[in-house]
Amino acid sequence: MTSEGRVTVPEAAAEARGEVVSGAAGGEGSWAPVMALTLGIATLVGSEFLPASVLPAMASDIGVSEGTAGLAVAATAVAGAVTAPTIGVLLPRTDRRTVLVGLLALAVVSNLIVAVTPDFPLLLAGRLLLGAAIAGFWSFALGAGIRAMPGRDHVVSTSLALGVSAATIVGVPLSSVLGDAVGWRPVFWAAAGLSVLALVSVVATLPPVPAQPGAGFGMLRRVVSGRRLMAGVGCIALVAFGNFAAYPFIRLAIERVTDGGTVWLLLGWGVGGLAGNLAAGMLAGRLRVAVVAAPALLGASLLLLVATTHPVLATAGIVVWGIGFNMVPVATQLWVTRAEPRSVESALSLQVAAFQVAITAGSAVGGAVVDHSGVRAAMLLGAVVALAGSAGFASLRTPRV
Repeated sequence: MTSEGRVTVPEAAAEARGEVVSGAAGGEGSWAPVMALTLGIATLVGSEFLPASVLPAMASDIGVSEGTAGLAVAATAVAGAVTAPTIGVLLPRTDRRTVLVGLLALAVVSNLIVAVTPDFPLLLAGRLLLGAAIAGFWSFALGAGIRAMPGRDHVVSTSLALGVSAATIVGVPLSSVLGDAVGWRPVFWAAAGLSVLALVSVVATLPPVPAQPGAGFGMLRRVVSGRRLMAGVGCIALVAFGNFAAYPFIRLAIERVTDGGTVWLLLGWGVGGLAGNLAAGMLAGRLRVAVVAAPALLGASLLLLVATTHPVLATAGIVVWGIGFNMVPVATQLWVTRAEPRSVESALSLQVAAFQVAITAGSAVGGAVVDHSGVRAAMLLGAVVALAGSAGFASLRTPRV
């Protein structure tokens, strides 16, 4: 129970099994497993976006166009959309610590394949493996983290999201610099090494994590039949679609209003992202505010970028965009687990799948809009869809803990 007498997600699940929750009352637990899981998330997300950092050199080396090579990023999202809802069904009773370690091993193999690949088909195969690793790890990491630190689900979720921010703020620019200096293949060798480090950290610190009772197809079928949860998943897909219809073209949006300072504005987006992660964690007790405000901020920032050509206003729009969107993973992760506290694994898998589908669809539609009508039209599309997601969440009853 919390100090306000409310039952947290891990406690509710344990009570449903008739178990005693140890340590939850005081929110006690070890930070080491959570830090290891955060490192795993950072490594996986950093690996996901590596092709964007080294795209021209990679495309030239393996003999394909830059547009074709860009599919290396989309492939991870496609694989993730398939993996997220099915991995729990295929492994209903396997210890989740074992699964998480296996998924990090899959990431090691993926990065090694890309590092040595002589052609695009093998590269694509490696990236599909990474997509499966990312989706599976996201689906199980929160549950493993709150088992290690019971009663503090918002702290664990925020920590995992900070791993994403670290990967995008530090990892992507650093890999671009490294790729220019020593070539794109060493970048993937380095990613494989970091994946090994994350794997060893999880092995060394994470205790056994038994599968949630009832995990498997029956749990997934029960969760899918829940109208409120599925409506929430639909809203998550709308918000993620809105972001990714615009985000791949953020540099074009920046260059439309300024001749220089692109790197600093991208850094501003990342700093805003850190603030958004922390803000969502602080609003864990007021989830209705978080899940409505986050996509509203995202939509408002995109509308500002559509309307303005003033560098100061554009800077504000970029930073608010980072804040708004990076609130979304934390807030929605907590929303779905509290909507289905006795089916956390399946609920999280649907959240992950919604993101992966939206990344693929949003990027594809956004690209078509940019080609046909320009970057402002893509920003406008993203804003409208994100605001629709905000309105959707406002209409739903917020789960209580």
